Amino acid sequence: MKISCNILAGLSLLWVMAAAPAFAAASSNPHLGTWKLNEAKSKFSAGAAKNTTVTYSDAGNGMTKLECGGVDKDGKNVHWTWEGKFDGKQYKVTGSPYVDTLSCKEMDAYTNTNTGMKDDKVASSSVVKVARDGKSRTVTTTRTDASGKKVTDMAYYDKS
Repeated sequence: MKISCNILAGLSLLWVMAAAPAFAAASSNPHLGTWKLNEAKSKFSAGAAKNTTVTYSDAGNGMTKLECGGVDKDGKNVHWTWEGKFDGKQYKVTGSPYVDTLSCKEMDAYTNTNTGMKDDKVASSSVVKVARDGKSRTVTTTRTDASGKKVTDMAYYDKS
């Protein structure tokens, strides 16, 4: 019996050691956390909506939850959420007047891309880059404005 307990203890320790890198990787994801818009370092085209606070959190089962609060082009408050995987597939967005679904895809540990769809058409595409020190990030978004012209906005965020 003593050998069995030692074997079980050893197997448990091996499992914990094997799982530790996965847990560490999840907790060290540089995208996770709350980000505050730094308007002084951002560049928006006329009529752009602004996400002033963005929070990424682990939703479990390989899913990420994204919550955004900000203002629309008229200065009215907007709050929207997305929950999905960074697998390039479209997942439902709740509360956004601009997109119905959003797909995210990880390019590397610090960079992801996303595509927002509205009525089955591409409404926006973005590149999200977290600085190597994890203290800031930029979101460069290309979208079509109200007149049908392609515009690019760059939002700069500080980690809070």
